[in-house]
Amino acid sequence: MEATSSVISELELVNLLKKKDRKALEYLYDNYSSAIYGIIYKIIRVEDLAEEVLQDSFLRFWNKIEDYNPEKGRLFTWMLNIARNLSIDKLRSADYKSQARSEDILQDSSKANFEFSDKFKPDHIGVKDMLEILKPDQKRLMELMYFKGYTQSEISEEFNIPLGTVKTKVRTAMMVLRKLF
Repeated sequence: MEATSSVISELELVNLLKKKDRKALEYLYDNYSSAIYGIIYKIIRVEDLAEEVLQDSFLRFWNKIEDYNPEKGRLFTWMLNIARNLSIDKLRSADYKSQARSEDILQDSSKANFEFSDKFKPDHIGVKDMLEILKPDQKRLMELMYFKGYTQSEISEEFNIPLGTVKTKVRTAMMVLRKLF
């Protein structure tokens, strides 16, 4: 099988994986790893640990392919559930908590040495200064959304704020900022 250069059906792929065909594993990785990594990273939010979970996920796919039942769902859904569960397990682990604390310390130190930070983005010049005119709760929401990449739904869930309240505060903050431009 020339798995990496041709398109194969899901059924054929599963059969080859069950036969422990390494080319099938390469095909699986080449065609699914980006999507699986995206889901893992959305949960983990720490690049090194997300990559580790991705590797663990593919090992699990390889070792547990016999457990896959096409009658219960698609291969991608099965893989996604495994990756999601491994991501949640990682979030609960001491390793993640230690890594997250290290990331917080690194972020705090990069704020202290802003001019030397590799995270410096020229398009943010002056924007943080303009946020100072906002009310503290509006400022915090804008920082979470635009500098840390949170969605309104994620802010609502993580900080236990009703989604409507988040949307209203963001809209009000945007109106205030719009007047500055």
